[in-house]
Amino acid sequence: MKLDKFDLAILRVLQQNARASLNDIGSEVGLSSTPCWNRIKRMEAAGIIRGYTVDIDPASLGFMDTVIVHITLESHSEETLYEFGRALAQIPEVLEAFLVSGDYDYYIRIAVRDTRDYERLLRERLYRIPGIRHSKSCFVLRRLKESQLPLTAAAAE
Repeated sequence: MKLDKFDLAILRVLQQNARASLNDIGSEVGLSSTPCWNRIKRMEAAGIIRGYTVDIDPASLGFMDTVIVHITLESHSEETLYEFGRALAQIPEVLEAFLVSGDYDYYIRIAVRDTRDYERLLRERLYRIPGIRHSKSCFVLRRLKESQLPLTAAAAE
C-alpha cells in the first residue's frame, strides 16, 4: 500500500496519541472525519496499523530493572529456532526478542523487579529452555533514547 502525506500525518498523530478523536486527527492533518476514518480503516486492513496500545511505566508496577540478554543456541535448525521462540513467548517478563546476525543469535529485552528476580527468571524459566549454548546478561543503567518511527514525507516515496 502506498502512503501519501495525509496517511503519514495521520500515523504521526496516532503515534503521539492513539486515543485522539477523529475530529482532532482531522484538524491536525487537514481532513474531515470521514476521510480520516476511511484512511485509518484502510491502513488497519493493510496491516500498517497493527493495533493500539497503552504505554505503561514498568517501574510503577515494580519492574525496576531492564536486562538485555544475548543468547547463542546449540543449533540453528528451523525446529530449534521455532521452539526457542515459542518458549520465549511463554515468559511474560520477555518484552522483546530479536533473532540477530553477529556473535549471538538472539537479543532479548527482559523486565525484572531486581537482581534476585532476574536470578529466579534465569533458573526457573530461561535456562530450562533446551538448546541454549551460551548467554550474557547486561543490566540497563539508563535509557538514553526511546523513540517512535520517523514518519516523514520521504517515507511515502
